[in-house]
Amino acid sequence: MALKVVIIGAVAAGPKAGSRLKRLDPSAEVVMVDRDEIFAYGGCGIPYYVSGDVAELNGLRTTSFHMVRDRDFFRGAKGLDVLAPWEALSLDRKRKEVLIRQVQTGQERRLGYDKLVLATGSEPVRPPLEGLDLPGVWPVTNLHQARAVKTAVSRGRVERAAVIGAGPTGLEMAEALGDLWGLEVHVFEQTDQVLPGLLDQDLAHCVAHHLEEQGLHLHLGQPLTRISGSPEKGVRSVAWDGGEVEVDLVILAAGVRPNNTLAREAGLEIAACGGLRVNRHLQTSDPDIFAGGDCVANRCLITGREICLASGSLANRQGRVIGTNLAGGLASFEGVVGSWIMKLFDTAVAKVGLSQARAIEAGFDPVSALVVASDRAHFYPSQDLMYLKLVVDRPTRRVLGLQGLAGAGDALAARINALAALLPHQPTVDELSNLEIAYAPPFAQAMDILNAAANTLDNLLAGRLRTISPQEFTRLLHDPGADVVFLDVRGLQNAKPYLEALGQRGWRHLPQESLAERLDEIPRDKTLITMCNAGSRSYEAQVTLRAAGIETLNLDGGLAAVKKWGEPIIPPEPD
Repeated sequence: MALKVVIIGAVAAGPKAGSRLKRLDPSAEVVMVDRDEIFAYGGCGIPYYVSGDVAELNGLRTTSFHMVRDRDFFRGAKGLDVLAPWEALSLDRKRKEVLIRQVQTGQERRLGYDKLVLATGSEPVRPPLEGLDLPGVWPVTNLHQARAVKTAVSRGRVERAAVIGAGPTGLEMAEALGDLWGLEVHVFEQTDQVLPGLLDQDLAHCVAHHLEEQGLHLHLGQPLTRISGSPEKGVRSVAWDGGEVEVDLVILAAGVRPNNTLAREAGLEIAACGGLRVNRHLQTSDPDIFAGGDCVANRCLITGREICLASGSLANRQGRVIGTNLAGGLASFEGVVGSWIMKLFDTAVAKVGLSQARAIEAGFDPVSALVVASDRAHFYPSQDLMYLKLVVDRPTRRVLGLQGLAGAGDALAARINALAALLPHQPTVDELSNLEIAYAPPFAQAMDILNAAANTLDNLLAGRLRTISPQEFTRLLHDPGADVVFLDVRGLQNAKPYLEALGQRGWRHLPQESLAERLDEIPRDKTLITMCNAGSRSYEAQVTLRAAGIETLNLDGGLAAVKKWGEPIIPPEPD
């Protein structure tokens, strides 16, 4: 008899699982059920549709050969039947039946199965906030909502918008509304940083500075208290403690959580993070029920803990594993390391593995270094600075994670992906120091920035390098009472403006190449901070001075990191 498979959810993991199964077992009878009439689309592309980068909504539904992934496509090209819009109401595991209901008519029917796949995805977090149900307040989790937002904006109905949440989706939507459409955009985040849980505060501060330079209004640590308006005219304003601003549109992007209602009510095991618990073959606690995508808990390959991760790429990869195993295979999905990247205006932001804050929460003893270096050979015309923060475990030297910013997103993605491949194997600083990277001047430096980051951590762990963060450097620089000398070891042409403006505040200049002959000019009764543009020459200066018995602190990431941080190094002239 033919294998009967029912798939609940038809956006990413579900279609991939069904298509893979039919390739391996064409005789299988597969039915996909989705509560939306529009299914099988790239949800991660919604901000790019709103921004105009994707011109047509169907661009998020088509294949690479321009076929729309609708019922006819799945029936003809994939051999799958699709019931949409139908929603799954309940699951009878003993009888192996799913009760479903037609969304528009209310008609109900039961589907029997041999194997069941749950690909129910995630649902938006709704903060306890007055006014969330007003017209003009939109989550952006499906294409209907995306169309409504773009229609309102493109018809000139919106001048100001508020975005609730400074996570990836919120910031991408803020960019889309502000960059293409020129709206006044206010972003509200209840924590004190953008991209909470993804970036450490130092790099998040750099991202926030960049967003403000692009014209976004950030309200960090200022959660909204009320959305005002009327059912007839829609949203009118948003308010927070101490302020209120008129808006015509509100984007709800406060995060997502696994959609586990059907599974939980059926008695399947749910992890602490809210996702369905699955084994390495993506079977739930019921071996005849598989699950994948946003609705499942994944094993973190760094900590061993269960985490929930919403990702279209993850959903597709898990869908393929499920399809293989439905056909009798033994494919495994071992877990995740948490790779992530996004574009914000002209800057790419990315992370893989653990941030320093998350490493502490997981019980590690992390140490980190911020490295600033060219993404290509320094003499190549299009080279640009890349900012990488590498996190390692102090006692074991194990690499835990990497965060970064860069103007060239492809260059940053290459470094993130290289480490993503290594992290499941618990690489050490020494292994990363000698990691082989393809080299040619248009693509990398001869000593790649990943190698340089590992070498910096090696020096830090060995005590050869002592650093001060850009935050602490800035605080001391603007503290008139700080008993500090700032030793600029760059060439005079670079150092002269700073020397002239900050000489009275302890800014001194001694080129690194002549430092050994001018040791008598070094003050020995104050805290000494060495600095250059990116940190490498000032490290050489630190070594020279230590050999002479003079201890210093080296500016982590150099003056380039301070500038990226957004604080003025040379204070403005007083009025």
